[in-house]
Amino acid sequence: MSKQLILALSKGRILEETLPLLADAGITPAEDLSKSRKLLFDTNLPDVKLVIIRATDVPTYVQLGAADVGIAGKDVLLEHGAEGLYEPLDLEIARCKLMTAGVTGQLPAHARRRVATKFVNVARRYYAEQGIQAEVIKLYGAMELAPLMNLADEIVDIVDTGNTLRANGMEPRELIAHISTRLVVNKAAMTMKHDRIKPLLARLESAVRKRQTQLAE
Repeated sequence: MSKQLILALSKGRILEETLPLLADAGITPAEDLSKSRKLLFDTNLPDVKLVIIRATDVPTYVQLGAADVGIAGKDVLLEHGAEGLYEPLDLEIARCKLMTAGVTGQLPAHARRRVATKFVNVARRYYAEQGIQAEVIKLYGAMELAPLMNLADEIVDIVDTGNTLRANGMEPRELIAHISTRLVVNKAAMTMKHDRIKPLLARLESAVRKRQTQLAE
């Protein structure tokens, strides 16, 4: 196994909130990520590299050993599954909720529902646990349209402020999970590169505590 440490980071909002935590942990990109079309970046540490990929791909990169450490939302990890991964740290960023939602005031039948979501595995598990027979339809975006166009009775999606739901005549219903950004580690890397990964975890944990203290003040 290479001595190099590869960190897989999620694009978008999570990346913007992750970089300050990494800086507090002593890791900074060697160039401005926002001004580059590259996907693999050097850092201030010669043996640490960052790979910037879609959030949904982070667990796969870490699970299969292409990256040693990854940062992704709990929603992505719930959908992907945790086989081959350790999840040692909640970074306490990009917080939101994974919920069911539907047209305001229109409650669906209890026994059987059509559900639109990109979180297919999560939705199937959730409705099965509730004793509800669910036909799950996979969509990649604009979930709010599905009930409005009679494609589905409910959706399962990320809810932050709820403004988008309300703007489309919908309301959040049942909470499935509280979501935040997590750090995951490849199980083999945790053993083989323990002397590298353990200090990184300690510094990141310290950075998270510092940030939470500042927010509380």
